[in-house]
Amino acid sequence: MKVLLHICCAPCAIYPLKVLREEGMTVMGFFYPHNIHPYTEMRRRREALEAWAPTVDLGVIWQEGYDLEGFIRRVVFREAERCQICYHHRLEATAKLARHGRFDAFTSTLLYSKMQSHELIRAAGETAAHETGVPFLYRDFRGGWKEGIETSKALGMYRQQYCGCIYSEKERYLGKLAANRP
Repeated sequence: MKVLLHICCAPCAIYPLKVLREEGMTVMGFFYPHNIHPYTEMRRRREALEAWAPTVDLGVIWQEGYDLEGFIRRVVFREAERCQICYHHRLEATAKLARHGRFDAFTSTLLYSKMQSHELIRAAGETAAHETGVPFLYRDFRGGWKEGIETSKALGMYRQQYCGCIYSEKERYLGKLAANRP
């Protein structure tokens, strides 16, 4: 089976790629950057993936452009639903590309993270599958969380400290600042 794997970053792709290949699937990556902020963070994640992908013989399709404004327009005044909106948009783009590229299914490295909502990811994937006619391949990759972290550290990969959006960056760093205040 030919699978398109949405990739948010190289460290999160390690374990899902391993599992999918062990299941006998042919995997192509898809890097979709519009939700990753600031731009310098997106570049660091892209560069890490560009360096790692050839070492594991992973082809990657790189989404053109950097639509910061589009991401913000989609979530402004709906910040409480931002993750659901973001999941839907990324998986919809992946599903459309999978249809265009005649992939048998699509999935995402989002399913590797213990920090993400699997219920919302699964719902977004199934909606995108229904809209495009390309099956969403749900796998719970969280069992490999520790293995992926250890492997990425051993490889010296850049490891981000938040999911990618500007809101999660604020929560991560503002939370630290608030915790350090007297």
